[in-house]
Amino acid sequence: MIFLPLLLAAGGAVAFQDIGGLDRAVSAFTSRPIGAEGGARTAIDSRLRLAPCSTVALAWRTEAHDAVVVSCSGPDWRIFVPVIRPAAAAAPAGAARPMTVAAKAEPVIRRGDPVVIEAGSNGFSISREGVAMGDAAPGGRFMVKVDDAKGPVQAIALESGRATLPGWGE
Repeated sequence: MIFLPLLLAAGGAVAFQDIGGLDRAVSAFTSRPIGAEGGARTAIDSRLRLAPCSTVALAWRTEAHDAVVVSCSGPDWRIFVPVIRPAAAAAPAGAARPMTVAAKAEPVIRRGDPVVIEAGSNGFSISREGVAMGDAAPGGRFMVKVDDAKGPVQAIALESGRATLPGWGE
């Protein structure tokens, strides 16, 4: 993580954070200009109105270096700046490329089936019953109508009659 002081404009307080300064900081952090491989995909939207921050922190979002996290702890804000990832290495000329055919998985949940949606972790679990509003193969997303909910709930199919909420593994 790098902390980078951004100087406020001389002659008074700045109403908003200097977005151009953030672009320059991201370019310095990645060592690549905006639009170049390894650099920010695009400039940060100049319409963004962030509270001024005297020191911003820059860090990679993940080890994959797919985005730069620009954050401020004074006035608490954080933005993510996507980075252009290198293209996959091209196969040598004349090399045979294996052809894979994706087989469509058979649905384990069908429209109208009763479904139990489960979510939880160590020491905590919750479940709700509902009716599937569409078909879903294992790992597929579908909507579930729950009686006392305003609208349908999105779920991920696990097996026949069982689903979980997105973000909750089995």
